[in-house]
Amino acid sequence: MRLYNLKDDSQVVSFVEAVKTGLGRNQGVFFPQQLTPLDNMDALLEMDFVSRSTQVLTHLIGDELSPNVVAEMVQGAFTFPAPLVHVADNLHCLELFHGPTLAFKDFGGRFMAQCLAQFSNSEKVTILTATSGDTGAAVAHAFYGKENIDVVILYPEGKISEAQQKLFTTLGNNIHCYSVKGSFDDCQAMVKQGFLDDELKTRLRLNSANSINISRLLAQVCYYFEAVAQLPKAQRDKAHISVPSGNFGNVCAAMIASLIGLPIQKLSATTNQNDTVPRFIASKQWQPHETQESLSNAMDVSRPNNWPRVQTMLDSGRFSYDDFFSHAVDEEQTALAMRELQSMGYQAEPHTAIAYEGLKADLAPEHQGIFLATAHPAKFQASVEKILNVELAMPKALSDALAKPCLAEPMSADYQQLRQALLAKLG
Repeated sequence: MRLYNLKDDSQVVSFVEAVKTGLGRNQGVFFPQQLTPLDNMDALLEMDFVSRSTQVLTHLIGDELSPNVVAEMVQGAFTFPAPLVHVADNLHCLELFHGPTLAFKDFGGRFMAQCLAQFSNSEKVTILTATSGDTGAAVAHAFYGKENIDVVILYPEGKISEAQQKLFTTLGNNIHCYSVKGSFDDCQAMVKQGFLDDELKTRLRLNSANSINISRLLAQVCYYFEAVAQLPKAQRDKAHISVPSGNFGNVCAAMIASLIGLPIQKLSATTNQNDTVPRFIASKQWQPHETQESLSNAMDVSRPNNWPRVQTMLDSGRFSYDDFFSHAVDEEQTALAMRELQSMGYQAEPHTAIAYEGLKADLAPEHQGIFLATAHPAKFQASVEKILNVELAMPKALSDALAKPCLAEPMSADYQQLRQALLAKLG
């Protein structure tokens, strides 16, 4: 697999190099030079999740890794299901919260851990990443206790739920967390500065575990195949998928799935009030606003890192703008969507409700609508219980984490402060 830097197309790397490098020159993200369709889609959709995912990833990665190595990595990463739940008529929910940290990021985080374990040759690596909610926990648990790997996680203080926070700030050991006085975009900017700092990058052997890392992105492609495979055979070519979108990695993976042959008819990338992309789709003007806090905090992103990849596929015509929808859903609409889903017998947290709301706007009667549940409702206990007037049962993974003390250190949104802390601790 050959990938090029979207900001500097002279930088072309292998899959292994892209995984180990994370971010390219000039903060550019890597993207495949070629995406070719898979053969025999009908047979592929009859396979089990792990076998099919092995085929999909082997196809994407190419002959750089043997099928046996890819199979071992997939078996080690995808140890939990992604069920498609029928909600009503032509509406289905793809539940991606059955992993160890109860969020969709477990798929990408665990596959990336498998990749780095395979590629690092026992050399010390420092993973520097920012989280708007669920990435932190998925990455922390995927790499916790791994030899020669330190993980540094920045998160916006007070702007993620306590359950999200406690799942990664209570681990310690090789997991180092900083509570930043600022927004997710501030955290992300500090991470990007780290990758532009040649001394820091070299001394700590920096890598990133955000969805900018190609290993996480390719792992996410696999569960879209799983979603379509669970539709009735006669309906598999009628999927309209709605993805709650913040950093736009998840919908980017859906688009890649389509480009390699998965019969996705339409895609909806639904945001909260941080609506940079919906406004861009309407006006073709890229005008990020100040990030606003919301019920769906994992989507509180105004400058999505993965948008260049999505725009590349749209501008090239490989995925049509006519089949791509992006709407913004405000707080009141989010709460109403949660209550509407509850009336249909489905309990959802805010991100999932936003995906549902965005899907409704454009779903044609002849299509099968699939909206993504990216997190377990209990990760947003306070807002879900208040809006739905229910009392949630707490999964053991969350109750155990909530009982532990937070080990994160406070930090200003100041790159120099981060730099000094990392060199003192890890350099």
